[in-house]
Amino acid sequence: MAGGRETCLTLIGFLLICLKMVASAKSAPEIPTIDQAYSKISNSITVEWATVPGATSYLLSAEDGDTVIETMVANSPGTVTGLKAATLYEITIRSISAAGRSQASPPKQAKTVLAAPILEVSSPSSDSILVQWEAVYMAIGFSVSIMQANGLGSIWKENTTNTSLTFTSLEAGTLYTIKAYAWNANGIPGDDSTCNQRTSPRAPANIQVSFDSGALKASFSWALAEGAFNYTVMALSDSSELTCSTAFSSCTISSLQCGTEYMISVSASNDAGSSKSSSTVTLKTVACAPGRVTIQEDPPGHLSVAWSNVDLGDYYVVFVKSDDGLEVHCNTSLTECNFLSECGFTYFISVFAYNKAGQSPLGDIFNYTTAPCCPSDINPVLVSSDRVEIVWSPVRGAELYETKAADGYNTVECNDTVPACTLSALECDTKYNITVYSFSEVRGSNMSCTPQFITTAPCSPEIKNVSRDAFSTINVHWRSTNDDATYTVTAQGEKGLYQCSSMGESCTMRGLPCGSVFSVTAVAETQAGRSLPSYSVPLETVPCCPTGLTVTQITQSVINVSWTIGRVAQTHVAVLESHTGQSKCHTHQNYCLLGCITCGVNYTVTLKAISATGLTEDCSYQSYFSGACCPLGVKLYRLGSNGIRIYWQASRGSASYSTDLYGSKGIFTCTPSAGLSFCDVTEIPCGDVYTVMVSPVAETGLKLTFCPKKIYSVTCSGSTLGMVIYRGKRNEE
Repeated sequence: MAGGRETCLTLIGFLLICLKMVASAKSAPEIPTIDQAYSKISNSITVEWATVPGATSYLLSAEDGDTVIETMVANSPGTVTGLKAATLYEITIRSISAAGRSQASPPKQAKTVLAAPILEVSSPSSDSILVQWEAVYMAIGFSVSIMQANGLGSIWKENTTNTSLTFTSLEAGTLYTIKAYAWNANGIPGDDSTCNQRTSPRAPANIQVSFDSGALKASFSWALAEGAFNYTVMALSDSSELTCSTAFSSCTISSLQCGTEYMISVSASNDAGSSKSSSTVTLKTVACAPGRVTIQEDPPGHLSVAWSNVDLGDYYVVFVKSDDGLEVHCNTSLTECNFLSECGFTYFISVFAYNKAGQSPLGDIFNYTTAPCCPSDINPVLVSSDRVEIVWSPVRGAELYETKAADGYNTVECNDTVPACTLSALECDTKYNITVYSFSEVRGSNMSCTPQFITTAPCSPEIKNVSRDAFSTINVHWRSTNDDATYTVTAQGEKGLYQCSSMGESCTMRGLPCGSVFSVTAVAETQAGRSLPSYSVPLETVPCCPTGLTVTQITQSVINVSWTIGRVAQTHVAVLESHTGQSKCHTHQNYCLLGCITCGVNYTVTLKAISATGLTEDCSYQSYFSGACCPLGVKLYRLGSNGIRIYWQASRGSASYSTDLYGSKGIFTCTPSAGLSFCDVTEIPCGDVYTVMVSPVAETGLKLTFCPKKIYSVTCSGSTLGMVIYRGKRNEE
């Protein structure tokens, strides 16, 4: 059923076409006649015909048995395009007017020419161009020509049956025009292909290299090559490949590696390719900074700097700069340098390698700090029995000072940042090995510092006893543990300061004033210094003897001894002593009455002063002679009208006497001649009452007045002798 429907539709279409043709035949223009059909281009055929009157356009048709290609043209000639190369076509033409189109003209055959070869050109060298193409359909040969694109020079043409051709002996870097076409068996040429190709440039010449050792870069320059658009410099080493490109005659390669030998080549390039590389140039960069740098200070004061050998290093220079700005260096082809160093400095050390290219890059800068200096002017400003104060000048590089004092058994330490130290809790009279070590955080302690020996001041002596002898000499005894010490004992009081010295364990002081209180201390002294004073011991001297001792005879058997009290004497004992006996009194006053004295006897007077603490001082004086005994049997006898003889009986012992008569009309005195026991008073008025006293006279001339007085009345009677009447004794108040 489906097949019958398709047959019906085909029949209807055919009928419609026939009706159309009938309608066209009645009004269509004439059928054109093709004069000729030919092909000059492989994809088209050109048709020529005579013009048809009334035709406004023409329809060209080309059929190869598979396809029909139509082209509308206005007039002759007309060209059908879009055809296949080297293909036989049947060509027809129809004229077209407003009334319609004509029948197709009688066909005419024409064949398209060969297709143009598709060229691939290149410049394998600076003086050659290679032309290649694929086989062209129906072609049996090819023609290829070449000439400079600027029209200068000759044209080279070559025929070949191959599909490639090389032109040589060309100018380098020059643009050439290449034209090629194929022909068929009839010798008819096909389409031609034209292209331009430039020969590659020659390798650059006159290469110059400038190396910047500080920046590790190199600049390269060369003579320009003809036809070169670009240049490439290649630096090739065992481990890397570096390049730089430029359109100019120089370029720079950075980031070169130290200690490396590079092979340098330069090539030029254009759109044809690159030239061969130029002859290589050798570039040796600077050596790398030496590594594995070691710094040692052995012995102190000598720095040794060592490093590892480096490639391309011809010699080495080591720079050593101290932190005070001073710099030294050494040149060597070895791998070690030695320098003198000083304590307390920081040295900045850098090692460079050198070759003809210059100095190696800066490597690590090493700093080495030497041990701080040792104090050299240690000065003890105070040395006592248990303490030593020392000072010294600050030293370079020291951040801290460690002071140690050792006596062989114990060690005392002090640490401080200032150049001073006080060592305490030391043993007295002990020799210490004192060392001041300087310390820095970087290097630690300088253990090479020289010790100094300091002996502490002697130990304080201990007073064991203070004694006195009979001559008021003070003996001081002490105990000491010091060696070769001199001891000074001081007694200090209100009356002054007294001293004695000794290298033993006792000394004697004399001449201390009486009646004084002293504080007694002892001090030991050696070359190291003085000890602290010992604990004080009180010392009281004996009381002073009284001054101004006076002995006054009160009565024949009583005398008064008085004195001025001496210092610190609280009581006194007065003693009168003779062959007849002793008289003594103890009193706290400044006098003493002594009785039972025998007249006319020579006494020794002594006085003992006693302090409140019981210290006594015996004071001896010259002898005292007691007054003569009063005379006995005193009587008066009248001598004439106005004279009186006084008679007495002398007592034991020899004495001088003086006689005094006291009356209302005067005092009358007489002194007998030596050895007599009477004396006469002349010109004495009578009729008066007289008090008569016969007194012994002391050796000093002092008249003793303690003898009894008698009263006599002398009358004026008629007798020449008169009467002397005894009236009794006179009482003395």
